[in-house]
Amino acid sequence: MTRSRRSILIVVGSLLFVGTGLLVFGIRTPRPVNPPITRFELPPAPRFEGLGTKHGAREDLVILAFSGGGMRAAAFSYGVLETLRRIEFTRSGRTTRLLDEVDLITGVSGGSFTALAYGLYGEKLFDEYERRFLKRDVQGQLVRRILNPLNWGATLTGAGRSELAANLYDEVLFNGATFADLKRRTGPTIAVSATELTTGSRVVFMPQNFDVMCADLTSFRLARAAAASSAVPVVLSPLTINNYGGLCGYREPTWLRQFTDVPRPPRPAGRILKRLQELREFDSAAEDRYFHLLDGGLSDNLGLRGVLDYLETFEALHAAGQPTPLDYLRRIIIFVVNSVSVPSNAWNNSARPPGTLTILVKAAGVPIDRYAGESVELLKDIDSRWAVLRELRDSEAFNRTKATKMAHVMNAPSTDIYTIEVSFQALRDKSEREYLNQLPTTFVLPDESIDRLRAAAATIILESPDLREVLKGAATRVAGQPTSEPSAAARAGR
Repeated sequence: MTRSRRSILIVVGSLLFVGTGLLVFGIRTPRPVNPPITRFELPPAPRFEGLGTKHGAREDLVILAFSGGGMRAAAFSYGVLETLRRIEFTRSGRTTRLLDEVDLITGVSGGSFTALAYGLYGEKLFDEYERRFLKRDVQGQLVRRILNPLNWGATLTGAGRSELAANLYDEVLFNGATFADLKRRTGPTIAVSATELTTGSRVVFMPQNFDVMCADLTSFRLARAAAASSAVPVVLSPLTINNYGGLCGYREPTWLRQFTDVPRPPRPAGRILKRLQELREFDSAAEDRYFHLLDGGLSDNLGLRGVLDYLETFEALHAAGQPTPLDYLRRIIIFVVNSVSVPSNAWNNSARPPGTLTILVKAAGVPIDRYAGESVELLKDIDSRWAVLRELRDSEAFNRTKATKMAHVMNAPSTDIYTIEVSFQALRDKSEREYLNQLPTTFVLPDESIDRLRAAAATIILESPDLREVLKGAATRVAGQPTSEPSAAARAGR
């Protein structure tokens, strides 16, 4: 037997011996159990992630989508928040910060920490996040806990490494806060997601998803949601939640019937109907008593799939003449904060392929990184489709014919979608772009890297031509820079 095999057997034997001893002598780490809801109450209208109640009467809807990428993503998305906090603009006599206009923040994996922390702390985050999380060796602390023999019982009793991670995240960042604490805040709606292991479906930590499972979200700890959303396969264990589907009288929203009860539903409803099929897999505790959650990036690394679902639901309801909370919108502004890195390697310069572990890691990441951009293109496709429908609706030829078979064109949304991409590829500085692309997906980075990620986010946003288009006609001011007044043509409304 080789020395390496003997070492592996010794480690495994030690784990089993100590773990068995912990079990025998009663030292256990039980898995937290999320409680059920006893009675479901059907909401009277479509719930657009709470946007109808939180948004008010403003004409702009602002969404931030934070991607995965470990501490790299957490720092990059935090840099976005810092920058939006610095941008003030005046429109129609009203002056506000761009950050205060944000209505919804989605987050997966590393981005979920920034999203949840901002939802919990608001302005206070800017005094604490850097010290408590970004510039902390979170990964080293977690590894030490996993290797501590006193914690081995957790793995053997079902709690797993992700529960150890959740406890650590509570200590360093979330302080035991739950989604009830998040709900009491007046800031933007926060929607973070994980991936269900068996089906590959998204599990979004929002009432719309947990109601289907007859599970209570309000008592669910934010730290566990962050741990589930960032549970990288193999490195961390799945985080397990209980499913009570079918036990609380859950019913699907009545407004869905106009799409589910017809043989040929309108095409824009296709995405929400597909999502409905996924959710129906969660509604039977008799078949699935538990769900095992992994990294949210496996099913949606940009946090955009839910946004696409709701935009097309909005379009389908609008075309059917049904009122929605988003009917008054003129602009939907989506900041896509993509922290994907593209490290260089020399694999293609060698006839010998990389090792098994390297291939395994790369194989898991390639589909996520390679095709995440398709969600951005779908956003742009929706905006283009709405613009074409409006042009047709307002054309002289259409108004002459009054074609009844094209009634959906008459109800085309009068809303423009602005997609602002915040990614390393948008940096003009090639050397800085190459530096950031080499940063690994870990939960510890040098302080210098954290600062450069934040600075890069500011540079990309402040130089974005799409953002300038959004703010055209408004007097803008960036803290530390002179005020930019609107042009005479903009003031005249031209």
